[in-house]
Amino acid sequence: MATAHQRRHLYDPRQGTEAICIRKFEIGAEPSEPPRTNYFSVFWIDEGAGEFWADAARHPFHAGSLVFFTPYQYIRFAPAAAVRGLLIQFHANFLCVETFHAESGCAGELFNDPYHSPVVAFDHKSRRGVAQLLKQMQQEHAARELAFAEMLLAQVKILLILATRRKTHTLHACNVDGRNPRHPVLGALKELIDAHYATLHSPADYARLLHMAPKTLGRVVREQLGKTLTDLIRERILTHAKWQLLHTLKPVKEVAREVGFADELYISRMFKKATGYSPTFFREFETEIRGGSNLSMLSRPAPIPTHEPPSDNSNG
Repeated sequence: MATAHQRRHLYDPRQGTEAICIRKFEIGAEPSEPPRTNYFSVFWIDEGAGEFWADAARHPFHAGSLVFFTPYQYIRFAPAAAVRGLLIQFHANFLCVETFHAESGCAGELFNDPYHSPVVAFDHKSRRGVAQLLKQMQQEHAARELAFAEMLLAQVKILLILATRRKTHTLHACNVDGRNPRHPVLGALKELIDAHYATLHSPADYARLLHMAPKTLGRVVREQLGKTLTDLIRERILTHAKWQLLHTLKPVKEVAREVGFADELYISRMFKKATGYSPTFFREFETEIRGGSNLSMLSRPAPIPTHEPPSDNSNG
């Protein structure tokens, strides 16, 4: 059961909260953990630099960057100095990212890409354009003139498209000029996890399929992605679980069986550790505040990024 303190940070139209929020933010030099929320969160870093954790993965950030976080995600900032900027948060009731990604061709690029950093850095020229768009969004949100929600929706879509283009361009440039430091095994690993996450839960299984020593593969994943191979497998399992809980009425026990667990308590504990809430609360709360619109989407396997229970004592 979610506590009143936990729910206070969730978007809930019954409590008068808005489906989109735009505000300035400042993080001091000390580490900071924003509360979990069911908003999609986009941080514009105008000043400052440092590191942050998105779930188990650690990434650097600096001024002139957008940082993307998914609903219910654990976030921890460790700034090198005070950080200032703008925070845009929106719920699926304002913009269904899954649907918009499918329409715009940027599925998984910004919010659901465990194989790349959630940071999109802009050069000096493009940074001015993003800053101007963000200023317009802030003014629109504050003025609340006729059809301001429709205007904001269009502006958020433009922001996401610009970020997707920038990220895609950066990754392509790295591949073309040889500056891409990514290990070539990651592409094959991603395909294997997408194909076998429901039945193979041990890092050793994937090391065997890739003809690598488990410790070697585990080291590559940690060095390249800032997380363990166990984390990577769990994230894929949870992507499936979230999709089924949100878009179907399958019992938790059935969802657990789909990803290879006979004991629903195991996946329930995994789910709560990852999101801060139980699978039952997640499903019931999100379905209530969406008016059941999430259930109108056809049941299908959990979507996966379009880029090229795990054992706790296994190598990973």
